[in-house]
Amino acid sequence: MTDPSGSVPSIATNANPVFEQSGQVSITRPIRRSAGTVVLASLGFVVLSIVILLVAWYLLVVLGPMALLVALLLATVPLVGVLLFIRWIDRWEPEPRGALLFALLWGAGASVLIALIFSGVTQHYEALAGLAGSGVATFFETVVQAPIIEEFAKGLGILLILWVMRRTFDGPADGVVYAAMIAVGFAFTENLQYFGLAINKDGGLGGDVARTFLLRAILSPFAHVMFTACTGVLLGLAARRAGRLGAIGYFVLGLVPAVLLHSFWNSAGYWATDWFRYYFMVQVPLFLLAIAGITRLRRHEQRLTHARLSEYAAVGWFTGSEVNLLTTAAGRRQATRWAARHGLGRPYRRFVRDATQLAFTRERLMTGRDGIGASLDEAVILASIVEDRRGLTALPPMH
Repeated sequence: MTDPSGSVPSIATNANPVFEQSGQVSITRPIRRSAGTVVLASLGFVVLSIVILLVAWYLLVVLGPMALLVALLLATVPLVGVLLFIRWIDRWEPEPRGALLFALLWGAGASVLIALIFSGVTQHYEALAGLAGSGVATFFETVVQAPIIEEFAKGLGILLILWVMRRTFDGPADGVVYAAMIAVGFAFTENLQYFGLAINKDGGLGGDVARTFLLRAILSPFAHVMFTACTGVLLGLAARRAGRLGAIGYFVLGLVPAVLLHSFWNSAGYWATDWFRYYFMVQVPLFLLAIAGITRLRRHEQRLTHARLSEYAAVGWFTGSEVNLLTTAAGRRQATRWAARHGLGRPYRRFVRDATQLAFTRERLMTGRDGIGASLDEAVILASIVEDRRGLTALPPMH
């Protein structure tokens, strides 16, 4: 490994990298989160905590304590599976944990509360019109209202994260991660209600519970993720191409496929004569197509990391072999294992994280988004990389 802790070549923030000889990485002013961002984040978590308590109280009243407890255990199964899937998507360039937690809470609380409020309003007017409980009302609630309101509520959470976290919201892959976190939170709370109602209907664990668990936990744990990911991808594009107001247009555009897919899924019970045949012939291919799209986004992130770190390598921050190790999953695993054998696994993982953040920060600079603080972020990350290298000086070269 090279050690740029002496005379450090740094990269300029324009499109053409040049050498700037300096004794150290200089940061002209400290990097702090703006007071507005801190206040908004704190207020957001307080409000979400209150909303979660309201939703929990609603479920407790509707289901009862025992049914809710058993439903909680059942709903944890698909929750863990989807969270592991999200971790795989987010592994290359992880999002801030606070933002991921906000997304999960928004999905489990705020999105559900919005859906419940609109559902209550709809049922009120259906009762006034004498349609309460009718087939027409059920069809409208299932195929029209639920897809529109639920996808709007979930997508609104992604939009809020984009507005507040623009400095780390880099593109479609990030949009998918936040969409998936919100969707799995929503599905978790929704599963609590479905499982709890089935438990009360069976008077315990019976046939209805088994069928509900098969449908929601085994066959369709990723359904909400797939719907909301459409909005996430469009808002990811907005992160690169639009400001806060412009992102609203992308948000509305992303809702269209999200709502259509959701409506298509909900309507299957009305027109699919063989539901399981429909599931394996339509929904499974759609899910596989979504996996292929996510895999392509991950590969794009890898190519972007290689391109941007190569620019830093050209001015001496990295060697060519380091770039190759840092920009492939296999290379990272190999290098991390090598560092771990020498007791430096954690410092090397930190080095990998900082190098990846540096690449994405450079991308923000290259695409004209310095207004969100990219140049300051670059200075901080370069300083971190210098410290990382000092901690890795005892690591022997890989052969």
